[in-house]
Amino acid sequence: MTVLISGGGIAGLTLALSLHEGGVPVKVFEAVEALKPLGVGINLQPHAVRELDELGLLAELDRIALRTREVAYFSTHGKLIWSEPRGLEAGYNWPQFSIHRGKLQMLLFDEVRRRIGEEAIVTGAAVEGWREFGDGVEIDLANRSNGASLGAVSGSLFVAADGIHSATRAALYPDEGPPAWGGTVMWRGVTRGPRFLTGRSMAMAGCKARKFVCYPIADDGEDGSLINWIADLRFPDDYLWRREDWNRPGRLEDFLPSFENWHFSWLDVPSIIRGAESIYEYPMVDRDPLPQWTFGRMTLMGDAAHAMYPIGSNGASQAILDARVLTRELLIHGLSPAALRAYEAERRPATANIVMLNRADGPDKVLDIVEEKAPDGFADIHDVMSREELEETANAYKQTAGFAVDALNARERIVPLGATLGP
Repeated sequence: MTVLISGGGIAGLTLALSLHEGGVPVKVFEAVEALKPLGVGINLQPHAVRELDELGLLAELDRIALRTREVAYFSTHGKLIWSEPRGLEAGYNWPQFSIHRGKLQMLLFDEVRRRIGEEAIVTGAAVEGWREFGDGVEIDLANRSNGASLGAVSGSLFVAADGIHSATRAALYPDEGPPAWGGTVMWRGVTRGPRFLTGRSMAMAGCKARKFVCYPIADDGEDGSLINWIADLRFPDDYLWRREDWNRPGRLEDFLPSFENWHFSWLDVPSIIRGAESIYEYPMVDRDPLPQWTFGRMTLMGDAAHAMYPIGSNGASQAILDARVLTRELLIHGLSPAALRAYEAERRPATANIVMLNRADGPDKVLDIVEEKAPDGFADIHDVMSREELEETANAYKQTAGFAVDALNARERIVPLGATLGP
């Protein structure tokens, strides 16, 4: 009766908490020996916060994160293009959070151990393979640091939530190759700096070729913030980037010159970049949508299923929705292949759509439009785009990606209150 989960990230841990709430036994297997709060800042959209709230985690999120009040778009000259409220201020019944990814993961990790038991998560155990037998599935485990076999474990279903470099996905699609790089490189860091705009704003400046994103993930003293920032540069299609290098320390000389004159009235960008304790470099990558996630008694979830560009604050949010939809289908259909197929039927088309929307720059597309129409700047943004055009561009992503305010507030719970395992 146990659901076996590969990957102790946001998707896998949210699934474990959801299934436990419904009375379904779970076991999570994580390849690393010890989970640590690694990573950088992310945003959780209200549609994901709703699910974590229904799991009883809203107070803890408020403890470790900030409620995002606004998103604002600026030109390469630092002039305001468009701003709009976010979370509760936008009319949602749930907030949006700016949070350190590692802190979110550790919150979920600690909650799984507290609610289910420390034995619910096995670290240092990578899933190397799986096979079905009768009405169950068996997974093979190994320690990747020394190659030692850790034997096999059996259960009813296997869910691979092992990230963008999923070994399970690679086994299913051996010819797919590495994640697809679209030509953009990101440098990311966290800097102690001044509060800017509302003090709870997510700001984006520039365009696809050169973009700076920043938002606070914690307060730092009376007037300061811990600012998470991302600097993007796009390279020509024939540029031979070292795509095999991941999460390596970044060098200021590789990107700071492109932002050296971005001294805006609301933020001094080069000072923020220079003030980071550490800078990391990532290629902006995703994966093509797959034709199938589910094979018998196993399925994919989260980045293993639908890795997407970090645009629209949707990667982690979609992983959380995956976990909740799969939980609902398992409670309805029982621990069966039919439940996995029903989950895939809803989530695969929805996430494939968002992958493609993000490749087209998602809500950030307004930056590209303004840069194309007014590369030398503007005196009044309405000389470039009408208010109606700005509103249409801003709202299109929310509508198409499925989290418009009225729709989210009106829909029923994904996992009904008090739902338990069905037949």
